Amino acid sequence: MKQETIDLLQQQGTLSELDVQFGRFTTGLSGKEDEDLFLAAALVSHLQGEGHICLDLSTYGEKLLLEESSVSVTCPKLSRWRRTLEASPVVGKPGDFRPLILDGSRLYLYRYWNYERRLADILKERMGNDNLKINKSLLKDGLKRLFPGGKKGETDWQKVAAFTSLTKRLCVISGGPGTGKTTTVARILALLKEQAGSERLRIALAAPTGKAAARLQETIKTAKMNLNCQEELKAAITEEASTLHRLLGTVHDSPYFRHNAKNPLPAEVVVIDESSMVDLALLSKLVQAVPAEARLILLGDKDQLASVEAGAVLGDICDTGSAHGFSRPFREAFKEIAGQDMEGKSLGGNEPRPDDCVVQLQKNYRFGEKSGISTVSRAVNEGDSTSSINLLKEGSCQDIQWQVLPRPDALLRALRDRIVNGYSDYLKAAEPGEIFNLFNRFRILCALREGPYGVYALNLLVEQILREEGLIKRDSRWYRGRPVLVTRNDYNLNLFNGDVGIILPDPTAKNELRAFFQAADGTLRKFPPLRLPEHETVYAMTVHKSQGSEFDQVLFLMTDRMVPILTRELVYTAITRARGKVEVWGREEVFHDAVSRRIERTSGLREALWGS
Repeated sequence: MKQETIDLLQQQGTLSELDVQFGRFTTGLSGKEDEDLFLAAALVSHLQGEGHICLDLSTYGEKLLLEESSVSVTCPKLSRWRRTLEASPVVGKPGDFRPLILDGSRLYLYRYWNYERRLADILKERMGNDNLKINKSLLKDGLKRLFPGGKKGETDWQKVAAFTSLTKRLCVISGGPGTGKTTTVARILALLKEQAGSERLRIALAAPTGKAAARLQETIKTAKMNLNCQEELKAAITEEASTLHRLLGTVHDSPYFRHNAKNPLPAEVVVIDESSMVDLALLSKLVQAVPAEARLILLGDKDQLASVEAGAVLGDICDTGSAHGFSRPFREAFKEIAGQDMEGKSLGGNEPRPDDCVVQLQKNYRFGEKSGISTVSRAVNEGDSTSSINLLKEGSCQDIQWQVLPRPDALLRALRDRIVNGYSDYLKAAEPGEIFNLFNRFRILCALREGPYGVYALNLLVEQILREEGLIKRDSRWYRGRPVLVTRNDYNLNLFNGDVGIILPDPTAKNELRAFFQAADGTLRKFPPLRLPEHETVYAMTVHKSQGSEFDQVLFLMTDRMVPILTRELVYTAITRARGKVEVWGREEVFHDAVSRRIERTSGLREALWGS
């Protein structure tokens, strides 16, 4: 391919310099110049960088990539492209060890094909493995005691999730905020401990980020105190949670972990919260490290944003967008133990199915039936942008409101009152614990990092308003009250991507400024600001970074034009970060476009698990 053509592809964003160099490297390994191979390799690299696992040749075959006055680039016809790749020495079949793997019409980087294959194989094995010894009478009593609620004829899906976790080696529990995922897990752990009796039950709790791990730990600690079981059993339930990286044991300057298939985790139950944030590579490494006989419980919201890195793994595992039921044997077993019939369709056959391992929690315990947040988020999830925008605009719901997005030059004036009301209390407080609680009441969420409505611009705008109001003295990079978000793990300091700290004077160090961080148990840790790992100011944060967090009030700023990152998952995630109230500032046409678009990431995982 001519350099001028490559330059044009780079200029329009179809390929990056890294993609081009990988394409050249691959053709160099093959021993001959081949435009079809170059294009395939470069596109695989590009798509992986955008979150896809592979290149689907059937989608890109004969696709027009570039059309200028004198230059055009069209992908080869599928049949020709496949023949070229199958004949190349750098492209292998599944099971081969080559730089690229062609599996049907999907072309992978070897590493990602291997991640996907191992993950699929292990999950399928777990989905089909029911050989667990259960004391049925003990489980029957435990379910009745720990899940006493539910109307007659109404399925208690938390109870179904608990039954699944006890009878399966894999249980995936999906549900939106307020559906009680972690509360359910606390009860599941109590049931498992009752089954273990006097024997020790080794439990590992983890989440993708330090912030999410702290929330998991806090929720388990609170929930287990209210369990209807013996006090010594409550005390035996662990509440200590860690990041996934710490759980697996990071090897310095390496993509590998200490715990793997050859050195599995010392655990009989592994619980992972916020699983929608976990990418393909990390989840594949995790499941390989979980002992075959251990239970694996994944918690998350399948409708949230996919991971920042490659893959939409939880969505693929749950087969998001498809309706599923439970097999006849599973329904009969549940009725025998729980004494209840299950709602929904019954699936034929007597073989274990993936459906039996996935439970969707449906009842929301946080929001009432008239909640605008609940109603709008549900409509967004269903892709109903018209109902969503009508509910937002009519103003009948006090907990969710719509405002037309101001022009960039009017943004400061429009935001001033919200900023002062949202942040003045924490800046006036004196005690660090109170400061953190007040700060977490309000947050600005942005779709983008850059641009007039992006995180960088908004944080500068907030600082300007607070400085003009006399609430901060921004006379240097570090000032009292500056909130910071850690963006890179530092295992030496035990600070992780997603951790939020606040710069405050330290009375034990002559009031010198320190970065204070609050642990899950409420204790405070402090560091000289210059020792912090990579970080940024966080009055405003991206919706992606807000995953795993909740705030009393949220101000969600969309953009004034459609951009690829705006999808229904992003809108849903932003709205559901609010516990009490959310304002959505946007343009109607942009909102409609965003809700009509789903995140689509190409992979073979869904087909491997569900067969279609």
